[in-house]
Amino acid sequence: MKVIEINHPLIHAKLTELRDASTPSHRFRKLTEELVSLLAYEATRDLAVTPIAVVTPVAKTNGVKFAEPVPMILPILRAGLGMLEGMLKIMPQAEVGFLGAIRDEATLQISTYAERMPENLKDRHVFVLDPMLATGGTLITASLNLKNKKVKKITAICLLAAPEGIENLNIALAPDLDFTLVIAGIDEKLNEVGYIVPGLGDAGDRLFGKVD
Repeated sequence: MKVIEINHPLIHAKLTELRDASTPSHRFRKLTEELVSLLAYEATRDLAVTPIAVVTPVAKTNGVKFAEPVPMILPILRAGLGMLEGMLKIMPQAEVGFLGAIRDEATLQISTYAERMPENLKDRHVFVLDPMLATGGTLITASLNLKNKKVKKITAICLLAAPEGIENLNIALAPDLDFTLVIAGIDEKLNEVGYIVPGLGDAGDRLFGKVD
């Protein structure tokens, strides 16, 4: 497992505003979109491409395009939806799947309630979007699901991570799984109810409002 924490002043400034409890939902959504686009540049560094020839207005030259099969973006519902637009701006050619996962706040166990993906994911590069890596349960569940579908590579993009979540991922994921985690920041710890400290609160609630 490879962990990449992006150290950049633009990311630090936007993340600071995200953390602020007074930041309204509409601004939180915009900041999330901008952060994901910034993180995506590093996350797509190893994207598979194939050479092509093109004719410019001046001469013929060589370039590249996405290799087949094209990548898939997989936001984890519901909070991951807030990251989707920022990723699609960078990779509009990618396909999109969805995975619904929910954490039991008493046991911290993860269960899935919805799944919508292309039928054949063999040899795909999949970009998983989930704002918060807390216990790691959601990303572990999603990654093992994708491994069973024989994907080639998984790149997870998160805004914040707790050290405990990174360690749990490292333990749970098989060494032969090509997995990269790209994050804007690693925070101090998890609190007694599994929230990242200092964190930014519940990302889903801050993106879309609280639900009963």
